[in-house]
Amino acid sequence: MASDFRLKEQLPELTNSIVDTYTSVGTINHLGHCPLPKDDLIISAVEDLQDIIFPGYRRREGLHIGNVTYHVGDLIDGLHDKLTTQIARALRHESRIRESENSGDGPVDYEALGQQMAITFLQRIPALRKILATDVQAAFDGDPACKSQDEVIFCYPGLEAITIHRIAHELYNLDVPFIPRMMAEWSHRQTGIDIHPGATIGESFFIDHGTGVVIGETCVIGHHVKIYQGVTLGALSFPKDENGELLREAKRHPTIEDNVVIYANATVLGGKTIIGRESVIGSSVWVTSSIEPNTTVVMEKPNLRVRQSTPPELTPEASYQI
Repeated sequence: MASDFRLKEQLPELTNSIVDTYTSVGTINHLGHCPLPKDDLIISAVEDLQDIIFPGYRRREGLHIGNVTYHVGDLIDGLHDKLTTQIARALRHESRIRESENSGDGPVDYEALGQQMAITFLQRIPALRKILATDVQAAFDGDPACKSQDEVIFCYPGLEAITIHRIAHELYNLDVPFIPRMMAEWSHRQTGIDIHPGATIGESFFIDHGTGVVIGETCVIGHHVKIYQGVTLGALSFPKDENGELLREAKRHPTIEDNVVIYANATVLGGKTIIGRESVIGSSVWVTSSIEPNTTVVMEKPNLRVRQSTPPELTPEASYQI
């Protein structure tokens, strides 16, 4: 059946009705302002950084000590330009939101600020490599199914998530707007692991399996911590000021001290909750208050009931008589 071209006459009116909402519902469009950071360039920057942190494991093959300096230098040069531009865009937009486009000293040079932040961040790459090496070792030591550290780097979503988190966290600590969260949410989509870039995580961190893990913004995690799939380190409540506005800077998420293990689907909530060092949190428990060091928390063994659903006359013994 051929299309009725007369119906297309309705399209201009339809278009106008949509555009009218850009005025009446103006909170979800970005028109007539400075450009925002570009999602594809942020992802590209993360992939470049992963190439630098784990050379030879990612996109570029044939690397050796004779050519790796050229390879890394080329990536660093590109990252300088990408990050300078994207950070400048984020800063300019954040300034517009906060209505502080101009200070008392005159217009702000966002490109210069973006470059300073980009350089400061790039200087952190050697330290990032050192701490990520401890995460790789922790995964290898903590999983008997793992045959090599190469397997961790190639295959483990937990390492992918903590790598991107550590990158995003450095930018978060530099007060770069938007971009750390963009990186974190891309990682979330890739791995199923949701770590807010504000979370502070110590060395030798291992997420086993990983799917469904949630770690909130103000969470503080010590060294040598291992968590399993489905763990939530979240907020118990959202404190408000006298006007009913959320206190966004308040600590809302728990503190996990050194050498703690948290098993699958456990939930630990609250900014005042501290899980003491060397403790074990068992599977599927719900914790909203502090736990002393060297403590094991488990659910009481449930009563397992097994009911025979097949009528006796249909049991295999009855059905296959000869």
